[in-house]
Amino acid sequence: MIVKDDTRPLVTGPVAAPTVSFVICCYSDERWSLLVKAIRSCLAQDPPARDVVVVVDYNPNLLARIKELFPTVVAVPNAGQKGLSGARNTGIANATGCLVVFLDDDAVASPSFGARLAGPMSDPKVIGTGGMSVPAFEDTPPRWFPEEFYWTVGCTHRGVPRTAQVVRNPFGGAMAIRREAFERVGGFRSDLGRIDAIPLGCEETEWCIRAAQATPGGIFMHEPQAVMHHFVPLKRLTWSYFFSRCLAEGYSKAMVSRFVGAEDGLSSERSYVVRVLTRGVLEGIRDTLKGDVSGLGRAAAITSGLAVTTYGYVRGRLSRAIRERVDNAGKAPPIARRYAQEGSPAG
Repeated sequence: MIVKDDTRPLVTGPVAAPTVSFVICCYSDERWSLLVKAIRSCLAQDPPARDVVVVVDYNPNLLARIKELFPTVVAVPNAGQKGLSGARNTGIANATGCLVVFLDDDAVASPSFGARLAGPMSDPKVIGTGGMSVPAFEDTPPRWFPEEFYWTVGCTHRGVPRTAQVVRNPFGGAMAIRREAFERVGGFRSDLGRIDAIPLGCEETEWCIRAAQATPGGIFMHEPQAVMHHFVPLKRLTWSYFFSRCLAEGYSKAMVSRFVGAEDGLSSERSYVVRVLTRGVLEGIRDTLKGDVSGLGRAAAITSGLAVTTYGYVRGRLSRAIRERVDNAGKAPPIARRYAQEGSPAG
């Protein structure tokens, strides 16, 4: 049940050494070797995770394969609508820890990843935390590819703080959320989130804004010492993929803005454009004048990437289909608890 008018504090006291559940969502057999590494990195956490939940999005063969190789892992099918949001909600429902840590299926968490994300939770105001997604490139990235747009390949982009501080929302593939927060405001919207290889997203952005709006004084923290390494294949380092991700981001932000309002929905993006992208363009031009011709390519990528993202946003805001989709959307799905046999996990 979603309680929108509940003004009680999210928690009544600090969480000491909270129990942690890892959730990995997957759908493709093609990423099997990467998925195995991701699961093993969760099983190797120090201190150990309470449980590791792997949610398979409508792929029975992959589910059977996971169960056979990892008998100690909680491997379950997506019980919700197809896509990342439905899979994440299923993972939350099956997790038994106080904190739910989300990890992409093509990423490897450092041994202290869960503990680092849990650290800021000693402050009862902290709803969730996010870490650093460091790129693990399949090969050397092209010199035109700007660090300011690393988010297009699921990695921490230039401009993200390198010190612990408050943020609007953490990166969805490397974040921890109090499980009780999902029980308070509901789960991720199935209207948002990747479905198979369709790169729509921003479901974590919408959820974090919604959670903060419903929790007076609630905040999200960025913890740069929590590090995971995200695999980036060569096929994602092309102009076509770059522009497709930018366009999808614009569409996604348009939907988020309709759900939560443009003021909150674009608060971080305004600072990113003014502070990060402007500096990136100027540095690219400066590098070109110094003899590095690839600097012009980076400046062009930043400028064109921003233009395509803006076009996607404007087109999304004007889209009748998106307006109707948002207007007809119901409440975010509630999260049903599933406790271990011993009962509710201790904090």
